Amino acid sequence: MGAEPRRWLPLPRSLLGRMLLLTLLAILAAQTLSSVIWLSQLRATQLEGLVTTARSLGHSMSASVRYFRSLPVAYRPLVLDQLRSMGGTRFVVSLNDRPLQMKLLPNTPRTQAVTEAVTAVLHKSLGSSADISVTFVSPEDLRIFNGGLKLDELPRSWAHYALTLEPVNPPVLVTQIQLAPGEWLYIASLLPEPYTSLEEPILPAQQLWFILLTSVFLLLFIGLLVHLQSRPLKRLARTARHMSLGAEVEPVAEGGGREVVEVARAFNAMRERISRYLTERSQLFSAISHDLRTPITRLRLRVELLDDEGLQTKFGRDLDDLELLVKGALQCVKDTDIHENIEPVDLNHLLHCLVEPYLAPAGNGSVTLDGQASSAYPGKPLALRRCIGNLIDNARKYGSNAHLHIEDDGVAFVLHVDDEGPGVPEQRLEQVFEPHFRLAGQQQGYGLGLGIARNIAHSHGGEVSLRNLREGGLRVTLRLPRTPD
Repeated sequence: MGAEPRRWLPLPRSLLGRMLLLTLLAILAAQTLSSVIWLSQLRATQLEGLVTTARSLGHSMSASVRYFRSLPVAYRPLVLDQLRSMGGTRFVVSLNDRPLQMKLLPNTPRTQAVTEAVTAVLHKSLGSSADISVTFVSPEDLRIFNGGLKLDELPRSWAHYALTLEPVNPPVLVTQIQLAPGEWLYIASLLPEPYTSLEEPILPAQQLWFILLTSVFLLLFIGLLVHLQSRPLKRLARTARHMSLGAEVEPVAEGGGREVVEVARAFNAMRERISRYLTERSQLFSAISHDLRTPITRLRLRVELLDDEGLQTKFGRDLDDLELLVKGALQCVKDTDIHENIEPVDLNHLLHCLVEPYLAPAGNGSVTLDGQASSAYPGKPLALRRCIGNLIDNARKYGSNAHLHIEDDGVAFVLHVDDEGPGVPEQRLEQVFEPHFRLAGQQQGYGLGLGIARNIAHSHGGEVSLRNLREGGLRVTLRLPRTPD
């Protein structure tokens, strides 16, 4: 048989836990998808606005270029000095005898979109043959004038007002256009808000808080709803467990959703039918016990009056078989339909009382006990005593000696009863639980011990199972859950 597939994400066992996990996964998937769509649309919108802004900036630059071209060459330095003296201008403009070389910023989709838009506008306005360079430079690598001065080396009124936004240092758009051989117009500027930094937008903190608060409120609402709807199911499970132990239980209160109400109604109807059936069965077997004992006794007396000893022996043997069948049927009912109240059972004391008579030196019929129960078990004392007693007697009868091993982890009480017998054929492991079935026909008994033990275990929500040991012998395992499965 193949191994059971490993679960990377163990599912909670409760309905509430599974619903909350499913809701959380649905929220995360929905919010992630909506956030991705919203963010992609926002970036597309901002990129479109950025390109529009870049084109407007390109038109302003082309107007400045045409203005400087219209000035006499001798007046151009004077105009630049006046602009620097005035301060507060949008552009930092200078005339250089060559294009300045600077360390450029890495190319990104946004920087490329801006440079292409500005270049296209300038070429359209100034002519496609114009020598134009449009690049982005960080403020630390920016160079101005022929001497390659840094921004911090200039008077504050010359360029700082146009090219700095403290405490942020956004990238600077540098455009260099050749007006004539040996004369280059240098224009440095910042992009206007909100495109100053050229960074692609991410989910803002406000959006993240909205997702978090929405998820928390939705999980609280779903948790409260599932808790209210699962309370009737918990009551139903508790009542069903008490009913399986034979206790008198009240009808389950009908509440919750329509489906839960239907389940409660069906359970109440089943409870009434089972209760009526158990009562009728008890009365039936009581009547059988009463009615059959008298004619059997009367027949025995008449058999003793027969003169033919051979015929007397045959009739006696038939009456013994009939009485054996009646006693077996009555014992089956008596052992599996015990009307006891549920109470804490000291399993350690119970086992000690059962094995004490057999705690003799090793030999045929001896019993050993290993381990102990961690706490008392809520069940029927006499029924559990009969269940475990049947298992021990069965091991001693068919396997010479019995070895008991206890495993109790707080979730379930497990008792292993090992014997030293020949075991049971694999195809008969379930058949031995059937009434009156015995592998060893010469052995005395009714063939009811294992079946009665399993029925008592079932009434406590447990199980009795068989397994042949590799080293020989049979292992009978009694498992009694301490919590409802």
